Amino acid sequence: MSAAYGYPPQDPRQPGPYNAAPGPYGPQPGPYGQPQPNPYAQPNPYAQQQGPYGQQQYPYPGAPSQPWGAPGGPNGPGANGAGGGRNPFKGRPLLVIAAAAAAVLVLGGAGWLAFGTGGDAKPVAHATPAGSVTASPSGGVFEGDGKGDGDGDGRSKPSDDPNRGRKPGEAKVLWTQKPGKDVPEAHNTVYGPWFVGDTVVTALYKKVTGYSAATGKQVWSLTMPQAVCGAPSAPTADGKIVIAYQDSAAETAQCDQLREIDLKTGKGGWGKAVGKNGLFDIGLNFNMSISGGTVAVSRSSGTNAYRVSDGKPLFDKIAGDCPPYAVTGGPVMIAAENCPVAGVDSPAKQRIQRLDPVTGKAQWTFRPKTGYAVDKVYSTDPLVVSFKDDDKKTWSIASFNADGTERATMHGGSDKFAPHCGDGLGIDDGYLQNCGGVAVDANTLYMATAPADSGSPANAVVAFDLATGKQKWKAPAPSGRVVSPFQRRDGGGALVYEEATYEKPGMVASLAPGGGAFKPVQKHPDSAAYDENTGFFSPSYDYVNGRFFVTGYSVTTAGHQVPGSTYLTMMAFGD
Repeated sequence: MSAAYGYPPQDPRQPGPYNAAPGPYGPQPGPYGQPQPNPYAQPNPYAQQQGPYGQQQYPYPGAPSQPWGAPGGPNGPGANGAGGGRNPFKGRPLLVIAAAAAAVLVLGGAGWLAFGTGGDAKPVAHATPAGSVTASPSGGVFEGDGKGDGDGDGRSKPSDDPNRGRKPGEAKVLWTQKPGKDVPEAHNTVYGPWFVGDTVVTALYKKVTGYSAATGKQVWSLTMPQAVCGAPSAPTADGKIVIAYQDSAAETAQCDQLREIDLKTGKGGWGKAVGKNGLFDIGLNFNMSISGGTVAVSRSSGTNAYRVSDGKPLFDKIAGDCPPYAVTGGPVMIAAENCPVAGVDSPAKQRIQRLDPVTGKAQWTFRPKTGYAVDKVYSTDPLVVSFKDDDKKTWSIASFNADGTERATMHGGSDKFAPHCGDGLGIDDGYLQNCGGVAVDANTLYMATAPADSGSPANAVVAFDLATGKQKWKAPAPSGRVVSPFQRRDGGGALVYEEATYEKPGMVASLAPGGGAFKPVQKHPDSAAYDENTGFFSPSYDYVNGRFFVTGYSVTTAGHQVPGSTYLTMMAFGD
């Protein structure tokens, strides 16, 4: 998926995703293959697997959906939630990063799902001195001399003016941002973006900054005492958020300090340290979410919930002996919970619950079959959850009714799917809602397939009926292109990003609930193709108020970048 797969941008003169094999589009089968239509119906549904990373064999063609376990127990713009404690590269040289990326590429293909792959997280931005904003051509910054386009191998070079040669009807690059020199590490997680009115807000290193969505100019900036290490993917309805930052600059620093911020004004509110949930609370899988007026701070040991308005503790324990290690944000709070098992080698035993965000009381409980763990939550309204069994290398996706009973299990057919979640390198951050390549409306799940094994990078979008689990239709991408659904469309359907290549710019398109061709929503100029394709590490996408934002999961300072590359934190397109 070009840069969306999560490897650092490459020098176009070197082997890359569109001119080398093997790569992410090679013939390697994925570790989980396609979703299993019926993992429980037969006595031994896994007996025909071809090895731990082989394509999964279904019990029989067209197997009906079966419940996961005993009964009883949604997303706004941008599916990739900004993760907390998501800095896998802190203190690591770029060589290590490149090696990790190469390891992922070797595994290749649809295998991205197995490793918590990448997308998504969102992110970027910094203003002077923490970062630089390049304005639109009206400010003269993009104006070039029109010389030097191309480097003799048929690819375009980055242009001083990404809007040069823009055709009628094409959107323009409104602004771009780069990481500032004060950002110290090789890779730094960027949290956000959060949209409030006409302001887009991100957090990078020690600064939380609001920018004009139209021009990229700084509106406000708030400096934290130490580096930001966690944040929810979305704020409250009135534009409030709570971020986490480290308690010191030491290598042993804890991510346990909270600060409330008004995203409209940039003013900081209450602050406090996160309470400890017992002796073994060491902050593993630290992540945050906001549901209603509650911010939840989750670790492997459990979850603490606070009232966003004043920081009042709401709950830190729930009934039973299964502590929640992660919860969703948005209109519904869904908790993923680990339950006690007999020993370390015992199969996973988990449950999901819908919690009251004020009291922590469970409204319903659902228990998947032993061995299956919650992978990701693609939507909370309607609820669509991905489960996987790492031991058996099996994967399944289920939709749920409002009362927590299973509605249907998706029938994958012969397709392989490649949602990209987290950092793209398989270092899972514990977040439940950080996936790109998926979108959900009231009745349909839209998923990107993995590129075909024929060597072409082209893939497709498949639509699943949430009521039956069956495939409704399939929309192939244009020849040689990769498409990624990233957001539900108002009135039903999905917005899809047709990813840029070195030579061809990207495009935002829409798919109707009934399928059909990709309908262009926003075309990008040719001169922006190079930066749009190579400038981001594991990017995520947001379409808000007619503007399209590409943001990188993490950024590097100039001294740690691959020679010849330009790492961007955000790129905005619009009229």
